[in-house]
Formats: sequence, C-alpha cells, structure tokens
Amino acid sequence: MAIQTNEYPARGYAATSPESGMAPFRFNRRGLRDNDVLIDITHCGICHSDLHTARNDWGRTVYPVVPGHEIVGTVSAVGDAVTMHRVGDRVAIGCMVDACLECDHCKAGLEQYCKNGMTGTYNGKDRQDGTITFGGYSDRIVCREEFVLKVPEALASDVAAPLLCAGITTYSPLRQWKIGPGSKVAVAGLGGLGHMGVKLAVAMGAEVTVLSRSEDKRADALALGAQHFLITTDKAAMRAAGGQFDMVLNTIPVRHDVAPYLLLLKIDGVQVLVGMIDKMPELHTGILLGRKILTGSGIGGLAETQEMLEFCAEHGIAPEIETIAINTVNDAYDRMEASDVKYRFVIDMASLAEGSDPLGRGASAAL
Repeated sequence: MAIQTNEYPARGYAATSPESGMAPFRFNRRGLRDNDVLIDITHCGICHSDLHTARNDWGRTVYPVVPGHEIVGTVSAVGDAVTMHRVGDRVAIGCMVDACLECDHCKAGLEQYCKNGMTGTYNGKDRQDGTITFGGYSDRIVCREEFVLKVPEALASDVAAPLLCAGITTYSPLRQWKIGPGSKVAVAGLGGLGHMGVKLAVAMGAEVTVLSRSEDKRADALALGAQHFLITTDKAAMRAAGGQFDMVLNTIPVRHDVAPYLLLLKIDGVQVLVGMIDKMPELHTGILLGRKILTGSGIGGLAETQEMLEFCAEHGIAPEIETIAINTVNDAYDRMEASDVKYRFVIDMASLAEGSDPLGRGASAAL
C-alpha cells in the first residue's frame, strides 16, 4: 500500500510513566496511506480507561501514551483511495482505529471482537508497521477511513465526543437484548456510562430504574428520565424488587458483588457488565439456576456505532458534559476518580492552539 512520505507534526498531552501525570508532548503522525484520513481534532472526551491506562493500572501501558478515544474533528486531508470521507466533513473516531475486516466477526459488523485483534485508538499496535497508536489528546490524528464515523448535523461536536465510548458502550447491549417498549431496565451506577444508559433506555421506550447505594442521586436519576430509584442497601426494598427486571445494565467500574443484581432479574433476564472490573467476588452458581444471565459487553461495531449516533441525533440525546482546557487534564483525572463530574469531561482542543498556554506559565513553546 502506498504511503505519503511526509509525516504530520502533532502536539498533545502524554503520560511518560505511571507517576508522571499528563504533560505536553510533541510527536509525528504517520503520512497518509491510500485509505487514510487526516483529522483536525476539535474535541475529545475523557474516559475512566484513559486514567487507568495513563497510570498503568492494568499493567499493559506502553509509554509514552497519548490517551483519548472519544474523538470529534474535521477531515483536513485524505489518501488517494479514500471514498467514504471528504475534506471538510465533520467526523468521529471511537475506541478502535483498525481490524482485519476479513474474519467472521468483522464481516458480521463486530469489528470490536475481531478474531485477529482490533487495534485500539491508543496504546494499540498498528497492524502494518507495528508502531504504538496515539489517541485523541492531540491536535490531529490519522485513521483508516472505515473506522472514521460521520457526525450527524444535529449533534454538536462537544456532546458528540463522549458518545464514541460512553454512548456506544451502553447502546450496544440495550440493542443486543432488544430493549424497547414494555421492557424494564435497571441501571446500576450513575456516572459517565450510567447516565447515558438511562437516557438511551428511556428513549427506547423502557421503564427505567436507577440502582444506587444512597439517596444522593435520586434527584439526578429522575431528572435524567428514570421513572424509579432503588436504594440497594435497603434489603427490604431489594427483596420487593426481586424478579422484576429484563435487564440490569451494570456500569459500576470497581470491584463489587453482582449477586444482588442477579436476584432482581426475571427468568431469562440478563445482567450486562459494561464497567471495567479487574476481579469479581465469588458467585454462588445457585443464583443462576433461575435462568439468570450474567454477561459482558464491550463497545460496538462500526455500523452499530454509526446507528447510535443517528439515534441520538434523532431523539435529541446528549451526554451531560463539562468542557475543559487540556492543561487541566490532571485535575480532571483527580475529580473523575472522586466522582466529581456530571457526567463526562470533554477537552476543547482549541486550548492547544498556537499562542495558548498549555503549561499555565505563559510559554506555549514548552510543548
């Protein structure tokens, strides 16, 4: 495959070790291959996975790492063979930038489960040259055209960004398990993923209950569209709700006992884990004998992600966001870890523009 020899200088923020925090970083994006698109990034959402990767919480990080897989921007150049996008298009990239597109999973629209391994938007390995991918905390990115999605006109760029992870991660299991009018859905956890799960399930016609350990989030849950709120520490209330739900969409991102949520399910009901949990407590299999299903789900394929964007545009669904400058990303990580955001941070990449102050010290040349 032909490749343009000119690389593209890029600026962004990277972690260089588990303890370094995020700091300004200069690097080069590859020249365009025939099927590549160059995108000037305008917005990038912040995901819990970004924090975990930057701090090497999962033990897989290759440094330096430029996180970011909730990317929105504008096409600024295309490779010679590109047919899907044109210069000036407003586009998006999610959690993957490549896959084989030839295996059974890819041909079924499940590129995220590519049998040969999908390539992550950051901290992944390029399928052709073996280099490590850098993500969206930067001013530009190069991506294979099939993995570039179109942003519907009705979606603003800042709110579109978190849909590329938080949106599709919750949309995909709701669609897979055919949630719709008459369905009863419980959403466990009301953070970046959970608040999108509530909005999407309500838009699909489901009756939605938010599960929380305390009363603190009741008002927010109802404001987001949930019809009911259930305190999981109230044993009597949990017993009374047993066997009621078609789905528990479990968005809790830390180790916890999933057994109480299984007891809430109807026969053949499903608890879908979408939060990244390193290990679950032991589970007595007797709980599953009532034909309760425990499964997981990871993002969605390309067609399904495009469908999700169109669904959100049609139904006026947007995440609740707080827009930040990129030089405050370390503070945003600390606040996210403390659950001090409602409900998703989005970086405005205009804060990386020439003449801005990325270090807060009056010296943009420090990038």
